[in-house]
Amino acid sequence: MRIFKLKSLTVSITAALGFVLSGCGADNSSTESFTEKPVSQIQTDSKTVTSSTKDELQKIKEVANKGPFKPNWDSFSQYEIPAWYQDAKFGIFIHWGVYSVPAHNGEWYPRWMYDPEYWDYYEHHTKTYGPVTEFGYKDFIPMFKAENFNADEWLNIIEDSGARYIVPVAEHHDGFSMYDNSYSRWDATEMGPKRDIIAELKAATEKKPDIHFGLSSHRAENWWFFDRGREIPSDVQDEAYRDLYGPAVSRETSEAGETPPSKEFMDDWLLRTVEIVDKYQPELIWFDWWMASEPFHEHVQLFTSYYYNKGINWPNMPAINYKEHEDMRSYPDGSAVLDIERGQLSDTRKYFWQTDTSVSKTSWGYVTNHKYRTANSLVDDLIDIVSKNGSLLLNIGPKPDGTIPQAEINLLKQIGDWLKVNGEAIYETRPWVTFGEGVTEVVDGKHSNDAEKHRKDFTSKDIRFTKKDDTLYAIMMAWPGDGEKVHIRSIDSKNYPHKIKQVSLVGSDEALKFEQSDKGLVVTLGNKRPTDFAQVLKITPQ
Repeated sequence: MRIFKLKSLTVSITAALGFVLSGCGADNSSTESFTEKPVSQIQTDSKTVTSSTKDELQKIKEVANKGPFKPNWDSFSQYEIPAWYQDAKFGIFIHWGVYSVPAHNGEWYPRWMYDPEYWDYYEHHTKTYGPVTEFGYKDFIPMFKAENFNADEWLNIIEDSGARYIVPVAEHHDGFSMYDNSYSRWDATEMGPKRDIIAELKAATEKKPDIHFGLSSHRAENWWFFDRGREIPSDVQDEAYRDLYGPAVSRETSEAGETPPSKEFMDDWLLRTVEIVDKYQPELIWFDWWMASEPFHEHVQLFTSYYYNKGINWPNMPAINYKEHEDMRSYPDGSAVLDIERGQLSDTRKYFWQTDTSVSKTSWGYVTNHKYRTANSLVDDLIDIVSKNGSLLLNIGPKPDGTIPQAEINLLKQIGDWLKVNGEAIYETRPWVTFGEGVTEVVDGKHSNDAEKHRKDFTSKDIRFTKKDDTLYAIMMAWPGDGEKVHIRSIDSKNYPHKIKQVSLVGSDEALKFEQSDKGLVVTLGNKRPTDFAQVLKITPQ
């Protein structure tokens, strides 16, 4: 593996990038303290690499065309979102990487540290670490040690949260892979932790039969992610680090169609993405938004067909998450799972979907100045999302030493405590004829951070519904009060023609009085709520 990796550097430097961008005489003095061998000292055989790359791409095309799925959008219409995913409802996203070392303002630090005009990133970096010509993003890598990382401990925490799937980041925009990447030396097995983090998390997940394993790829954005480093003197302009920093083409011109990603770059994207499928067999692949841009479509269709054709032979059929952003569109409805970042939907969606958000209001990766969400708000959002045929993927950001911040452990435990009592109204449920009733407006948005910024707390007048077989759950988003009467208007003779046998409060043995009429259901609550946060009424027909 090591020999292949060294040879494959040529792909990353030349073929995979599509062209070579000239440097501008950046100061290389920082390389003296960087112990990894620079590209300039590695001899490669470009002919062998090119031939090997072509062979690998051909094998991908063969699998993509040999099976029930073909590499075109129409073929994916036969895809069915797997039941395991629709049953799971709640997952944990894990943003962990080199960006956790500076721990300043989030996982986009590697981009903005090269921009003197954007917030305080550049000023903070130069004051704390020195000029970006002498201490660039690459120089954080030896500081990313993960010395206290224990995958089994992480999975115990995640299990206690009640989550049924995990999605650690395999590679973020920064180009550093958290797995054994055959196409780059910039990975956690050769630098930093010197461990295959993804393999360890996969092994730990396999010990938890109720938890499914997924991965995320943010590789597409590496095409332009470090473009700010080309506008000022910096190590981004040093060709010795081109295989980390990528082409660093202007994001603005790329999204305008003037400098679209090259075929070679997208071939490299495809090779990397297929490799994580073959090595780790994730049941879910989460993609960030840029792979939805039109130039990527051919490669995305090849990957999807490859992944689905592979997955039909696995114990569980896999799924793909995709985003819609401005004019960027990719998958037809139902052929993959739509993901909405820090936003929700205002009504039930016909096709299963997902919200991804973070325990932190201000960051996805670890920072020292988090502003955390409350467990109550996260539980309420989980309920609202599930009632509308969705799932919640909730992010945490571990520290560079590999430990999860205690505040995040506490939040996850509070959610888990609620699910231990009320999980029957969440797991394996499906949406009812209406998602709910009440007074609190949920802003509709796709990739809409504004939706979360303008989020309002739910009240005791807000109710959400889920169902499982013949059982209907009416979830009160806040406790109306001990002994209060709750009038649920949606459970009328039109929506619920059955005669009700029993109404109970999940987590309590106390019998509840109720009155059923054509105009709805009136339930008299008991004198004590069984859990914190939302309360679940279980309605059983005769």
